[in-house]
Amino acid sequence: MNETDPQRPDLEEVRQAIASGDPVQAMPAITKLRHCSDAEAVPLLVLGTEQKPFLVRSLSCSGLGYKRTEQGWTVLSALITADEDPNVRAEAANALASYGVERAWPLLRSAFEADAAWLVRCSILSALAEQPDIDLAWLLELATMAIADADGTVRVSGAEILSRIVREGGTDSIAVQARGLLQSLQQDSDHRVVAAVLNGLQVS
Repeated sequence: MNETDPQRPDLEEVRQAIASGDPVQAMPAITKLRHCSDAEAVPLLVLGTEQKPFLVRSLSCSGLGYKRTEQGWTVLSALITADEDPNVRAEAANALASYGVERAWPLLRSAFEADAAWLVRCSILSALAEQPDIDLAWLLELATMAIADADGTVRVSGAEILSRIVREGGTDSIAVQARGLLQSLQQDSDHRVVAAVLNGLQVS
């Protein structure tokens, strides 16, 4: 980015705004970092993840999904389990997925298993379901956990992933397993889950 670029922010002003911890100042400052290089932006986004308001931490995590360095990965890897707010943990999960499914999978799978918050679980499901080249066996493992969740929204996401496996797996055993799990959900207490199941069973 050219030093004379009119959109390039004053990094010291941005740092002070983020360090203030005031969402009214910090959040616009974080948004301006899109005009900076990864190396410039990441330390300031990390500073954002250390602020008290969860909105500032959450937006900073989101930014670390776009401005990617090893420092950012390390911070996100800690926040996905350590942060007290599910909004922040959910954004950390989304950001980790942007580093590539192969690298992120072990962390995201572990976080999904350990974190009961529906928002975090749905974010992980969504982030991984969007990966076109993800191993269907990984998706099956995740969906199997999701459909056992007490929260209907998580079960819906699990049913939608099972539907994808049925659609893409053809006659493979993994698709047969996914279809069997879908069929077991036909009497689910949540009508949204049943609707997702019926859609999935229609694809084959």
